[in-house]
Amino acid sequence: MTVTVLVGGFFGDEGKGKIVSYLAQKDKPVIIVRGGAGPNAGHTIRDENKTYKVRMLPCGFLNPDARVMIGPGVVVNPAVLLQEIKEFGAEGRALVDERCGIIEDSHISRDSELKSKIGSTGSGTGPANADRAMRTLKMARDIKSLSLLLADVPGEINAAISAGKDVLVEGTQGTFLSLWHGTYPFVTSKDVTASGICADVGLGPTKVDEVMIVFKAYVTRVGEGKLGGELSAKEAEGRGWSEVGTVTGRPRRAAEFDFELARRAVMLNGATQISITKLDVLFPECAKKTKYTELSTQARRFIKDIEDRLATPVTIIGTGPAIRDIIDRRS
Repeated sequence: MTVTVLVGGFFGDEGKGKIVSYLAQKDKPVIIVRGGAGPNAGHTIRDENKTYKVRMLPCGFLNPDARVMIGPGVVVNPAVLLQEIKEFGAEGRALVDERCGIIEDSHISRDSELKSKIGSTGSGTGPANADRAMRTLKMARDIKSLSLLLADVPGEINAAISAGKDVLVEGTQGTFLSLWHGTYPFVTSKDVTASGICADVGLGPTKVDEVMIVFKAYVTRVGEGKLGGELSAKEAEGRGWSEVGTVTGRPRRAAEFDFELARRAVMLNGATQISITKLDVLFPECAKKTKYTELSTQARRFIKDIEDRLATPVTIIGTGPAIRDIIDRRS
């Protein structure tokens, strides 16, 4: 039995959706449960010739045998969730904790002010979490359209753990968008480090076996806020690092891999292993490789440098956009 918590190490956009999808199909956990802020976090998943853009449903839905759940610390947009359940074939195995907060139209309207001030996604997540702190937010149990999805998610995941089953806990955003540990005020509306994600789903710290932190081979950030070593848009484009956000479509700003930031992220999350994504963008000769020995000398040197300087093993390496473009170094 293994309980793994997966979190982002930089500012989001690290490729967590791809890694969650891979682990969900490779390790076959019985439950994949999502913590985090809300539908302001988007994940892009490429499986063979299909591309999925996910905002609410846990990214492990591509494992048809797993139940996918949303923990009580997450605020939910019912329309987005129900659409994704239908579109991605998760009927009958998607559950929402009855204590999840609900995003309403008024929250989306109020978010427009934050959008202009701090670069919010405009999804209503921040105002909904603010109302939750004020004890005025509606709960999932109050929403008729969610009645057939309601569950005691902490009870479900802890029962699975007690029965010796594998559970995968999926974080959203990135460490330095944490309300507590990020580049305030240009942050999300709650803590999104591993500790916060565990609290979101009702998982005590002694139940966690592994914390996998996901870093991209370079750093990107959508919206406002500090980005050390930021490249010009022209230079980022020249390196092939030009990207856009999954939810907003806004250009992502880019910088080289930040070891100082990564070291702090490992500390804050108590990471036991690292996943590196988009190695193929940094080293095109490594595209779609599935064995570590197939990587170029320069790429292997980059991975070893990360392991040495962060004192944490790199166990999963993404070498392309598809789920199976992976090097798995776990024993």
